[in-house]
This record gives sequence, structure tokens and C-alpha cells, in this order.
Amino acid sequence: MSAKLEKLSQKLAEILGARITVSALRLGELTIEVAAADYREAALALRDHPELRFAQLIDLSGVDYSAYAGWPGKRFAVALHLTSLHLNCRLRLRTHAEDDGFPVLPSVTDIWSAANWYEREAFDMFGILFEGHDDLRRILTDYGFVGHPFRKDFPVSGYVEMRYDPEQQRVVYQPVTIEPREVTPRIVREENYGRG
Repeated sequence: MSAKLEKLSQKLAEILGARITVSALRLGELTIEVAAADYREAALALRDHPELRFAQLIDLSGVDYSAYAGWPGKRFAVALHLTSLHLNCRLRLRTHAEDDGFPVLPSVTDIWSAANWYEREAFDMFGILFEGHDDLRRILTDYGFVGHPFRKDFPVSGYVEMRYDPEQQRVVYQPVTIEPREVTPRIVREENYGRG
């Protein structure tokens, strides 16, 4: 671990204490994980503590771990990427929703206003609800869309397709008419490919 990230990890352990359930350094990035019950409190401490000042939210994304090989934990998580200009470093904050069937986490839009669009995207794509978000509605899919496309159990071809019907003069939904097929890649090899 680099000296700078080691120092940050120690400082986070002092400030957040037992709220940190996992602290890991991979690929030169520090990730801390907190329980869903401690999520808002940890976010406020990261932003407001004078020795941290993670004032900028770069990204917030939903994650579905259901297809992750050998994953024993909760299915849905949210990962935030934060920047502290005061410390000149980045941090990843992750928390898991307690209920896999109905994932709910507190909103952080009042802590970082940039979270607004990202929480709407995580809601739309993963179905993660954010309590306290004042405008939680679909942002990328149609209002009548059924399901959440980034969930690992979402069918690849979807359930319905839409088309314009000139007789009704409107867009209509109908069951998917695409026949499933297996795509086998064509492999072309040249005789001396890869040899110096």
C-alpha cells in the first residue's frame, strides 16, 4: 500500500472506527465498505470531517453480485467514488442493501447533489430504491418498461418490443418476436500470426 493511502486508511479507521466493515486496497485504489445502517452517517463524516473533506462525488453506481462466482454476501450494492481536494486523493465507499428482494438504501442527494442523476440511474437499471430521494423515477428506460435491465437475471432479449403501428397511429407493445440464436464467432488464423 502506498504511504499516502496507508495514512488515509489509518485516518479513516480512526474517524469511522467500527462502521468500516471492509477496507481494501486493490489496483492503487482504497475501498471501504460500511453497513447500510451506517451508510449516511459515514457519508456525512467523509464529507464534513476537517481532516477528510471528501466534498466531491464523482460517481455512484449500482452493482448486482448475483452472478459473481462464489459471492456469499448480499446481492445489491452501491459504490460511490469520492474525491478530496484537501487530501488530493480518491476513495470508494460501498454498501450493500439488506434485502435482496427489495433493495432499499438511504439517499445521499442532500450530502452530494451530484448523486441525484446517479441514484435515478441505479433505480432504473438495478431497481435499488433510495429513501429520501425527492425525484426517484426512471431516467433511461420508458415509463411502461417492465424490469431492470442491469440485473443479472434480466432476460437478454427482454420481454416486449415496441413498434409504431400506422393503423392505430401510436406506439404499441408486443411480445418479443426475435428468435433466440447462438452466435458462434468465426475464427480466422493466419499462418505466421503472433510469431516474431
